[in-house]
Amino acid sequence: MLTLKVRRGRDITYLTRDEARELDGLRAGPALRWLRGDGDLSRSSDVEALLTSTPRSRVVGYDVILAAPRPISILLALDEASAPGVVRAHQRSVDAAMEYLEERALVVRDRRGGEDRDRPGRWAQMVAFTHGINRHGEPHLHDHVLVGARPRGESRVVDSRSLFAHLLTADALYRSSLRAGVARETGYQPWRSFEGREHVEGLDEGYRVLWGGHHADRGEKHHWGREEARRRWRADLARFEPHVLVPAPTRHRDRIDEHAFAAAFEGRLSVGRRHLVRAWADAAVFGAEAREVDCCVDLLHPNLARSRGVREDVVSVTEARATALVRERGPRPLTTGELELWRQRSVVRSRDGVERSR
Repeated sequence: MLTLKVRRGRDITYLTRDEARELDGLRAGPALRWLRGDGDLSRSSDVEALLTSTPRSRVVGYDVILAAPRPISILLALDEASAPGVVRAHQRSVDAAMEYLEERALVVRDRRGGEDRDRPGRWAQMVAFTHGINRHGEPHLHDHVLVGARPRGESRVVDSRSLFAHLLTADALYRSSLRAGVARETGYQPWRSFEGREHVEGLDEGYRVLWGGHHADRGEKHHWGREEARRRWRADLARFEPHVLVPAPTRHRDRIDEHAFAAAFEGRLSVGRRHLVRAWADAAVFGAEAREVDCCVDLLHPNLARSRGVREDVVSVTEARATALVRERGPRPLTTGELELWRQRSVVRSRDGVERSR
């Protein structure tokens, strides 16, 4: 899950003081890593310098939090041999999600002649903190990514509306990339149900009950060591009780679920590129790399390829759903004749549905 927190202060010691020792031996390098930039990560002042703003804005930056679905985090506690691969897949997926946000959501609003224009921006620096446990001692793989409010070379801050508008799409790309990455790096296969619930093939739901992640109180901040985390997880596992094993679907191993894809546009009047990317990523039941999703959508809808910000070009819901027709034949745009045939079939299905309901 991806969440965005607005930063109005530059004190980030709540992150720099936690070295995330619970992932020692599982994570390459320290908890702090530059996604872009340089400086001494052991000095809070060097990290805080990336939180840039303007004299007119109280916002100095954003904390982008990307957390792995619960079943994938649980793999850290269940299989130490596979855990480094899970962490690698997570960090690559974090990078992909941030790349999408920068490419599609990072804009500066430029108002001239009474019109608003979205000017593309680029962050000068980005730093990430990778952690593997929550305040209650449960496995919880997540990153905090800090970015500044003012893009490089700009005199204005980023349009926050655009960032929030693209969050769900960035989250879908992160999870889709993570499903594919964990399968590639380990012997586990994550998958997503039609209802949007994330699973790992062969993982009993009792583990999700054991480490649910939901508590009435927030808990005290504690800096866990590797051995301490191991002991905590072993003690928890002594209380494990099998619950139910949810079988993975036998279809859609290497393609999208066209029904989930089409259902994503239910109730919409029009569809932008960000909606198409999100629907495609979520419909990739067993995962797909972020760049693969981007490429497929842009090949199918080249007229939307340059879309960014909140003032995107759009297509009709009928055109968006028609993408599922070419799923079997490969990523190519529909011809005019194919699109018209799809519209005719949609009308017939709609009319039949109305008549049957009478």
